[in-house]
Amino acid sequence: MNEIILFSKQGLGLTPDEMHDIFTAAGKSSFAWKVNREFAASARAAGIDIPQDREYDDTCCSETDAIMLSCGGDGTFLEAAKYAYRNRLPILGINYGHLGFLANTPRGGMDEIFAQLHNRRYDIQPRTMLHISSHNGIPDSHPYALNEFTIHRTETSMACTEVYVDGEKLASYRGDGVLVSTPTGSTAYSLSVGGPIVAPMCECFVVAPIAPHNLTMRPMVIPDTSTVTLRIEGRANSSAASIDNRSFNAPCGSEFTVHKADNPIFLIKLQNISFYDTLRNKMMWGLDSWENGK
Repeated sequence: MNEIILFSKQGLGLTPDEMHDIFTAAGKSSFAWKVNREFAASARAAGIDIPQDREYDDTCCSETDAIMLSCGGDGTFLEAAKYAYRNRLPILGINYGHLGFLANTPRGGMDEIFAQLHNRRYDIQPRTMLHISSHNGIPDSHPYALNEFTIHRTETSMACTEVYVDGEKLASYRGDGVLVSTPTGSTAYSLSVGGPIVAPMCECFVVAPIAPHNLTMRPMVIPDTSTVTLRIEGRANSSAASIDNRSFNAPCGSEFTVHKADNPIFLIKLQNISFYDTLRNKMMWGLDSWENGK
């Protein structure tokens, strides 16, 4: 690996000291590096000299042997993932946000992080991506989702979405909406609506209702070889469709097809951080007083 591709966004609350740590570590490392324009602007405002030839826009790397570092929270990671997926780069998330299931590497210690990358002390995990299509077209240049695809009501009337799995009707979901999640996305929106937590290497999707009108509706786990079709019905003129954190209007009658993308995205996992460690710490499992002998 010869090149580091740094990515972040403005307004994330990275302090000048944190930005200095990132760029100082990059400069001291053995890697060539580039930075997206938005992050470069924030760094210059913090007094860091970023040469113009270090910036990138859509074409983010010249090396095939490169890695992307997302500096922010999970929302920033999803933005970075678009570039990483397009350029077929593995991606590592440094957590400068809050929860951090995707960006699960703690902030600070950037010299050690670059040393681990230099010494290749990491694993690369393929993660399933969703591909979303529609007969009416998708107003999004990146029709892929790492976490989930969602249909959500925008009016006072409940949303009604008919869902089919491999052409067979699963259910008509009436309520606030419905989502289709990858295993990676099972700790995101799917978790907040009562979906199961799925280990990221499982080969499945989760179909989960959002605040269903019928209380017997429950999340459903299906094979990731399935093709899921979602058809928007009901009295509302339109609903919102979301591909990860990117939303657009979907008129009544719209139909979307969701299936496993041909290619996965590759996530970097440093050797001292596991999914189960992250899950236990973020969910605060095992913090009951009786387990601590109190």
